[in-house]
Amino acid sequence: MDKYTLKVAGLERQLPIMPISDTLSIAAFVMFSDVELTVACAEALLKKVGDFDVILTAESKGIPLAYELARQSDKPYVVGRKSVKLYMTDPISVSVRSITTRGVQTLYLSQEDAEKLNGKRVLIADDVISTGESLNALEKLCEQAGGKIVCKAAVLAEGKAADRADLVFLEKLPLFFKD
Repeated sequence: MDKYTLKVAGLERQLPIMPISDTLSIAAFVMFSDVELTVACAEALLKKVGDFDVILTAESKGIPLAYELARQSDKPYVVGRKSVKLYMTDPISVSVRSITTRGVQTLYLSQEDAEKLNGKRVLIADDVISTGESLNALEKLCEQAGGKIVCKAAVLAEGKAADRADLVFLEKLPLFFKD
């Protein structure tokens, strides 16, 4: 299996290159279970993002990063969930089509979590931003909840996302094309 060597936040990782279509492959970046990487990336991102009141991320790959950003900054975090849970009252929702998820998925916020964003300066954080679809969904959820987005941040910006002026990120992640 081909690998891509990623250097981020002073660390190096070997990422497997995985096909997502006949002509496109991506380097699979997963923070789950990599505590050292999560801590280092959160620390590096916090030096770049400016001031905020609350962190918003999407279930599930952004959760370790959001947790560690919250722990280091002593700020709360909220998760856009992929399904409505029994304990969620009056959820708001936004549908999204992400490069790493098959089909359309919907992100939900309970009324209680929406209230945590209302009137607050919100940092949207995720592990990787590629097409920007998950980011767009988080932006819409934040707006519906009455939050003010002050920064959109990721550990990695993949492909054309690295050219976006509205993103804060630590490193670029290339896409791999077959002819």
